[in-house]
Amino acid sequence: MERVIVARVLGSTQHESVVRWARQEATRRGLAVRVVHDGQPDDLKDAQLVVTGAGDPDGVLFPACPVVLVPEVPAAQPSARPDAEIVLGMDAREPARAAVAFAFATARMRDARLRAVHAWRFPCSAAELPFGVPEQDRATWEDHEVQLLADALRPWREKHSDVHVLEDVRLLPPGRALSRRSASAGLVVVGRSTEREPGPTLRALLTEALCPVAVVPMETGLGRRPPAPPTPVSRRSP
Repeated sequence: MERVIVARVLGSTQHESVVRWARQEATRRGLAVRVVHDGQPDDLKDAQLVVTGAGDPDGVLFPACPVVLVPEVPAAQPSARPDAEIVLGMDAREPARAAVAFAFATARMRDARLRAVHAWRFPCSAAELPFGVPEQDRATWEDHEVQLLADALRPWREKHSDVHVLEDVRLLPPGRALSRRSASAGLVVVGRSTEREPGPTLRALLTEALCPVAVVPMETGLGRRPPAPPTPVSRRSP
């Protein structure tokens, strides 16, 4: 069976950008390209990668392989550079192994830097603080998140020592953190469960991203949930 990259074209709105991206990626990976118009699941069964437009309503619903959704961006956009960094959306508490592996392999293939973005939020206990979150508490929580990301990435760094990895911890909603980084990225990589519809984070990212987004089906039950954040060391008196 021939290993191919499938460019799925809906109408003519994003025909050129989708097919161009698919052909460039096929050249990098040494694969053939198949262009399908309004393709059905049977047309994609032997695909190693599916490329479609960001406006494709069913684009992320094909679970067998990674899907890259290409937005309409000007050719001069920084993300068009072949060496632009790869951005990985990574939940350090439950890393999506397939997405992480895809991101590392893509960064190595392109000889590009990999930026692992871990978004976090204050724990629920922060809402009980009468005068907001003290800086010392925020620093304690943030240090914990930084350590979680470092621990999650350690085995991947050891396995892919030739990939330059930048750890990026953001106190932001995940979709916003990734969409901000997409302005200078060549590709954003995220994982998703094959058992449910895309959630609000993925939908927001696909709406706001300025570069292609790779959605990689993730194995379920492979994550490891680490201990809860440390108790803050300071409290303000009411």
